[in-house]
Amino acid sequence: MEGMSRWSPNARGRLEQAAYELFLDQGYEQTTVADIAKRAGLTERTFFRHYADKREVLFGGSAALRDELLRVLEGLPPALPTIEAVRVAVEAMSSLMNGRRAVARERHRVVAAHADLQERELIKRATLTAALAQALHRRGVPEPTASLAADMGMAVFYVGFGHWLDDPADRELVEIVHEGFDQLKAVASGT
Repeated sequence: MEGMSRWSPNARGRLEQAAYELFLDQGYEQTTVADIAKRAGLTERTFFRHYADKREVLFGGSAALRDELLRVLEGLPPALPTIEAVRVAVEAMSSLMNGRRAVARERHRVVAAHADLQERELIKRATLTAALAQALHRRGVPEPTASLAADMGMAVFYVGFGHWLDDPADRELVEIVHEGFDQLKAVASGT
C-alpha cells in the first residue's frame, strides 16, 4: 500500500491507540484488523508482526506484567518474609502502569462490554496468580502458603487497579497497591 512504510517507529503503540479508538467509536466486534492497521497508517502484515489477533491488543501486556513480577521476586533475598516479597514484586509490577491510566480506562471499558473479553481477563488474572504461586514455591514457600500469598497479592493488585482507574487524587497505581497491602496487613492482624 502506498503511504505505508515497511518499518515504522512505535508501530505497536500506534496500533494499540488505533485499536482503542476504533473499539470505543464503532465497537469491538465491528472493528477488524484491517480497520486498525488503516487507522494506524500501517499494513495488516505489520499488525500481525505485533499481535496474533485483535484481542491481543487488549491482552498483549500480560507477559510484561508477569515478567516484571517474576524478575523482581526472583531477585529478592530468600530470607524476606513471603508476604513482603509478594508486596515488593506486585508493587514493581504496578509501576509498569505509570502514565497509562487513560489507556487502562479505555481498555477497561472495552473489556467490561464483552463477556468473552471478561472471561479472557479472568484467565489473565488466574495465569498471573499461578505464575506468582509457582515462583513462591521455587523460593521454598510450601503449599498452601504459596497459593494463598499469590492469591492475596493479586487480589490487592486488582482491587487497587479498580480504584486507580477513577482515583480522585490521581495517584499512581503503585501507591494505591502499597496502601492495599497495608490494609491487608491490618485485616490479618485484627486491627
